[in-house]
Amino acid sequence: MTTATAPPARRGSRAGARGTRGEQVAGYAFISPFFLVFAVFGLFPLLFTFWVSLHDWDLLGTRSWVGLGNYTALLEDEDFWNALVNTLGIFVLSTVPQLLVALALAQLLNQRLRARTLWRMGVLLPNITSIAAVGIIFTLLFARDFGLVNWLLGHVGVDPITWQEHRWSSWLAISTMVDWRWTGYNALIFLAALQAVPRELYEAAQIDGASPVSQFRHITVPMLRPTIVFATLVATIGGIQLFTEPLLFNSGANAITGGTTRQFQTLTMYLYEQAFTGQEFGYASTVAWMMFLVILVVAVVNALLLRRLRGVA
Repeated sequence: MTTATAPPARRGSRAGARGTRGEQVAGYAFISPFFLVFAVFGLFPLLFTFWVSLHDWDLLGTRSWVGLGNYTALLEDEDFWNALVNTLGIFVLSTVPQLLVALALAQLLNQRLRARTLWRMGVLLPNITSIAAVGIIFTLLFARDFGLVNWLLGHVGVDPITWQEHRWSSWLAISTMVDWRWTGYNALIFLAALQAVPRELYEAAQIDGASPVSQFRHITVPMLRPTIVFATLVATIGGIQLFTEPLLFNSGANAITGGTTRQFQTLTMYLYEQAFTGQEFGYASTVAWMMFLVILVVAVVNALLLRRLRGVA
């Protein structure tokens, strides 16, 4: 005696397959807006910029094919290398102290403090302040004759410094401006990650007699490593693209050139100068692609360094 069970099984398998395909289509449909927006506002501008970089392209759209000629000329451009050195110098002076202070500040805000919410909200105030106001205030603070910084340095016997006229002094002033604005932002990111660390780890460490410094080194830093990598990557992208702070630091006739001798002109400022002052959009697009490569290289180096430091924590 036989039973006719095969057809229902086949119908069930077909229905299950159609249901699986329907779920896959629905899943792709839900995530498709991101890819569409990225294709229109991210991928297309990136590819079009590369296409423009292969041409001699002016404001009116007149263009002629030059191939890799813009890249060859850029590698021989002293102003480009000067802007690259300035960008990397300001990046190092601003990013390293910024992340270290943000990590220590997050550890402090994670303690049981009075008005803890008020303090946490307060560290974000510099980030939501108008960047134009920040630039004006810091320009006044670092003024040569009536600036507060020179006034304080004068009390310890230091002669007035013309912060805008020298490379290292301008780097330091701009880095201070960047640190003041973004340290609190990174501190809140680290604080959010700290709150996800189980308290039992610290309690066990206290029972074992570990000092606060040892707890920070062997518990906090290893647990925050993914967040540190993320914050470092974001700071790298922002540091290489630095534009507004150095532009507002010297708002005179030489604003876009970063001083009379280009002592603090960044890559983004040089890109803007080539595009909108020199009307060289093909050459400016080449600078943009070189900035992309610089960001990629610095991000990879940061990731490798953090991986090498894994055994230190």
